[in-house]
Amino acid sequence: MLVLLPPSEGKASSGRGAPLKLESLSLPELTAARETVLGELVELCAGDEDKARDVLGLSEGLRGEVAKNTGLRTAGARPAGEIYTGVLYDALDLASLDTAAKRRAARSLLVFSGLWGAVRVTDRIPSYRCSMGVKLPGLGGLGAYWRAPMAAALPEVAGDGLVLDLRSSAYAAAWKPKGEVAGRTASVRVLHAPTRKVVSHFNKATKGRIVRSLLAAGIAPKGPAELVEALRELGYVVEAREPARAGTPWTLDVLVDEVH
Repeated sequence: MLVLLPPSEGKASSGRGAPLKLESLSLPELTAARETVLGELVELCAGDEDKARDVLGLSEGLRGEVAKNTGLRTAGARPAGEIYTGVLYDALDLASLDTAAKRRAARSLLVFSGLWGAVRVTDRIPSYRCSMGVKLPGLGGLGAYWRAPMAAALPEVAGDGLVLDLRSSAYAAAWKPKGEVAGRTASVRVLHAPTRKVVSHFNKATKGRIVRSLLAAGIAPKGPAELVEALRELGYVVEAREPARAGTPWTLDVLVDEVH
């Protein structure tokens, strides 16, 4: 099973660990592209601060994020699973999983990123600010920039099992499963049952809880149909829509009344 996650906008501090080593990150096929994006981002943030803030879409209160980006090559690095915070990652709560579940997380979770392309939760990265929706001056939109490198690397990473896609639309733009891989991919929406609407908090928290439930139970469905069955056994209310044609993903709606 491969689980595709979005990152979080807010991130924990880098800490005092050893600095980033690009060559040590998972998916080494992305190293050259990562170096290019990193170089462009650092150069942008080392120049005109107001321009950098505008490009990155940062408010005045987040001006410090520009300075943080200038030091990415020397800042301390921590496992990505500790760097990413926010509603989804709070609900997932990787730190509290048992040893076996943490091993499953290391194998199956892949976090998409405007800066790194995608990383495993065990990859050591510094805290940064650069969403997939950013258009860097020398590269253009990062969603489009990452498509070719990701198309070359991700099919092999997807293996031959389920691909559970929990990404937001901005991050889904960087890689769309195709062909045989798409046929065993399931994308998930979380709907507030009384209104049938997607609500951000419900969406993020429930996706984190779903991943945690699967990891903790040691369940690795082979395909979308098995995922639907597994989630229902875990107590989730799931409505599934099988694809109308071969080679396209399933869509699952998970219905919730409230998030505890």
